[in-house]
This record gives sequence, C-alpha cells and structure tokens, in this order.
Amino acid sequence: MIIMMGAELKNPPPTNLSDLEKNIYEELQKSGSSHHYPSWQQLRFELLLRKNIIEAASKLAYSPVEFKVFQDSKFNPRYWTKTRGGYLLNPNVLPSQAIEDIFVNGHEYAFECSTAIVVIYYYAVLKSINVEFFNRIFPNLLVWDWSYDEDLRIITKVGTDFIPGDVLYFHNPDYLYPVWIGENAVFLGREQYFGHGIGIKTKDEMINALNTLRKPDAKKSAYLLSQYSRLDFHYLSQFANN
Repeated sequence: MIIMMGAELKNPPPTNLSDLEKNIYEELQKSGSSHHYPSWQQLRFELLLRKNIIEAASKLAYSPVEFKVFQDSKFNPRYWTKTRGGYLLNPNVLPSQAIEDIFVNGHEYAFECSTAIVVIYYYAVLKSINVEFFNRIFPNLLVWDWSYDEDLRIITKVGTDFIPGDVLYFHNPDYLYPVWIGENAVFLGREQYFGHGIGIKTKDEMINALNTLRKPDAKKSAYLLSQYSRLDFHYLSQFANN
C-alpha cells in the first residue's frame, strides 16, 4: 500500500502519469508492504525512476551489447580503460557521456549480467536527475560486476514484495560454468523479466533457460530467490529536476 504523510493513499493514479508509471503506481497500491512517502514529489520521483529502469532494461535488451565474462569483455576505449578491477572512466570524460555511450554504441561493449544491472541503474538515474548533479556525484566511475559508486545507493532486502523496476536474482545451484551460477534480472512488470545474456522472459522461461546451463545429470532446478534490490529513491530524489 502507499502511505502518504501517514495516511493510506487510495486514489487512482493521476492522469498525468505515463501508462508505465500508472502500472507501477497500481502495483505499489496492491503491495502487501507499506511504501511511505513524505510528499507527492517523492512518490512521483520513484515512479519516474522505476519507469526509467524498466525502459533502460528494455533498451539494453534490444541493443547489440554482447554477453561476455571479464576476460573477453570490452568497453569503448574512447571513454573507458580496462583495469584489474573493472572499467575506469577516462580522464576528462563526463560520466554522463560515458554511460550514454553504452546505449548509443552498444557494439563497442560486452559484459555480464551483474554489470548490466549497474549500467541500467546508472542510465536510469541519468535520465531521472539533473545531468550536472549526475556528473558531480559520479565523477570517478569504475564499472564491473557489482562495483558501483556509493551514491548509487543500492538496497537489497529479503522478501517477495516485487515492484516493477526492482532487480531480482534467479539462482542456478547446479551450474555448469561459474558465469551461469545465476541471473540478475530487472522485473519489468506483467510477468516479464530482463536478464542480460538470456533476454526478456517470463519467470518460467528464465528458469528453463538457466536449467539448460547446468552440469550433466543436474538434479536441482534454478529458482527465483526471495529477495529484491532497489535504489534508494528518497536519497536520489534530492538531485531531481524540479
């Protein structure tokens, strides 16, 4: 449920929201957990950022970005330099330009699913806040796996209160190769999930895809963990355009 300034918000979604934002609003209302907001502006920002996460995931799904482990990965050298710990932003490059380039020149990039989630988060935040603030709070980006700037503020919790725009994890205990121990996936809503390397699938399709990547004579099926990750919407809202 949505709690606005201490009271449950039972109103239908405002007409000035996009269809995707209306769906997110309705999912928050139907949620068995309480989602608290001190103002409409806070709720509006979360709806916007969740929408942008979903749109970023969909955009990456249909981009030419490849799925590769670190050894075979690549980032556009115009913006990034490969180090032992990941891809570091080049000097005199604006963080906003480097993140934008991943979605413009996808053929220059190849990475695995956890890096994809962090990239999606950065891109969605870029589309949701003032670009000058983005460049100020993320000045020295290092991207790979779950490496991310502390100002991105990713929060992971136990539970099944999944809201569109959350990131979920499909665990594959009998994996054949370590890279397929599981799949990080953005919940797009309407029973759809995006995981880089597998694509946009339903829950059952995602599990079936991971089950084809198990060791011979595997006995344990892949499954969706009861946990979710989401950004700290309240913290990031201070950087939004008014």
